[in-house]
This record gives sequence, structure tokens and C-alpha cells, in this order.
Amino acid sequence: MGSRRVAAVFGSATLDPGDPEYASAERLGALLAAAGWTVMTGGYDGAMAAVSRGASEAGGHVVGVTVEGWRNRWAANRWVAEERPAPDLPARLAALVRGDALLAVGGGVGTLAEVALAWHLRLRGEDLDRPLVVIGDRWRRVIDDLVQDLGMAAAEAEHVRVAAGPDDAVAMIG
Repeated sequence: MGSRRVAAVFGSATLDPGDPEYASAERLGALLAAAGWTVMTGGYDGAMAAVSRGASEAGGHVVGVTVEGWRNRWAANRWVAEERPAPDLPARLAALVRGDALLAVGGGVGTLAEVALAWHLRLRGEDLDRPLVVIGDRWRRVIDDLVQDLGMAAAEAEHVRVAAGPDDAVAMIG
């Protein structure tokens, strides 16, 4: 990937192209590429494809971190320029959370696991220079629930920034 900064983007594999969130993820990819970021995703469909497409069509470089054992079920999306197969899911997660900036769009348990791992590393004093930005009000509700209902310290919640949309997210990571 050279000296370019890498923005790792987490998001749902089940997001459909007709969904407004797909268009938002595609815009995020385009904005990241225009700002000079290499875009790294999990490499498959849904939000990952949307971000990859936006970045690729804007002239950016797209890296997809896939899982070797999943090749018989899924292929990397067509906008991935550089596929990096990981031996298993934990290795894939470890690679994804090593981006220079970490962003999350909507998703399910997989996206939550990626955000939680990145967040946990920050709380343990690792990766403090890597911005962690989640996009959308639903993330604010998740963070608020963690503080109010599960007893997370408010100071721990400050390690995650919530952006209203793609434009705000890219502005937050510089």
C-alpha cells in the first residue's frame, strides 16, 4: 500500500444497492479516495462493496481483506484492486483494525465486533493515534446504551467519535 494512509471501513455484508445506506457508503468511499486514502474493507458485498465501488470509481486504491476458508462461498467484490486473504476470521479482524483510521457504517454483529475490537485496543492504550469514527445516529444509541445500561464509563465512550454522515466522518479523520 506504500506510504498512503489506509482507512479501514467496517459495514454490513447484506446491504443492498437500492438502500439509501448503500449510497451513503458509496459516497464515503469516494470521499476517502478523493482525500488520498487507500480504502480497506472486508472485501465482500453490501457496505463493503459500496465503499469499494465509491473509492474505485473515484480513482482510489481498494484493499479487500478476505478469509481463505470462505473462497468456496464468497468472492471479493469486483472493485477490490488488491485482495489480502487472511487465514481465518480472527486474523482478518486483526488486519482490519490496523488501518490508520477506522470507520464504521451500519451493520450487524460482524461490524459490532470490528468496532468493539478497535475500541478495546484503544481503551488498553494501543492505537490511540488511529481515529475511530462510527457513522449515524444508531451508533450514538449503541454507545449511550453501553454507558447507561451496561455501566461503561463515560470516559471510555469518548474514544469513539460519532459522525452524522460520510462528509463529517472524512472531516474527522483529516
